[in-house]
Amino acid sequence: MRMRRLASYILESLSVGRFPMAESAMTDHLYFLDPHERAVFLPSAFHVPSRLRRRIRQAPFRVWRDRDFARTIESCAAPAAGRQATWINRPIREAYLELHRQGFAHSVECWRGDDLQGGLYGVALGGVFFGESMFSHERDASKIALVYLAARLAAGGFSLLDAQFPTDHLMQFGLRILTREEFRRRLVQAAAEKADFYALDENAVPERVLQAIGQTS
Repeated sequence: MRMRRLASYILESLSVGRFPMAESAMTDHLYFLDPHERAVFLPSAFHVPSRLRRRIRQAPFRVWRDRDFARTIESCAAPAAGRQATWINRPIREAYLELHRQGFAHSVECWRGDDLQGGLYGVALGGVFFGESMFSHERDASKIALVYLAARLAAGGFSLLDAQFPTDHLMQFGLRILTREEFRRRLVQAAAEKADFYALDENAVPERVLQAIGQTS
């Protein structure tokens, strides 16, 4: 019951522009952020660099949605090279697992055989997807997961992908920086829209995925 309440509170907070964080994975405490600036993507205008586009056409991974959400969030929470600590603690993991059971939280995953090589997770609410975290065990795996997410959102009629904070890694994909006020305006509009996370065929060939977003360089 306590975890369902936390999951419900997280969902309510996301709907008004606040998202959960923790000081570290080792603490059970969490807090909610509402930064002055917000990093977002518009799924239909997502930008795919030419090198990554060529890599996607080679189909280096089998890309699934929601195949193993629990393993994806655990991988995002685990230390990795260049990232010895993360902010994803036990309450956040359990709350997002509950949101996944309720149909709100989703993952996009890159697999090579039975090995999960990269992926991401977040929450879909109306026409908004709130991206939370990503990980990669193999070159380009998290980038390819992000491209497939953007294609899925564009195909399903989503109008906003929240990336929370700007990073150099994300800027290459056409990240936009909004003021808190502009983000809230767009959030209200997008959250009221109807969208379908499952619209893109999971067996879609890479070319179909790339056509869904269409921006290149």
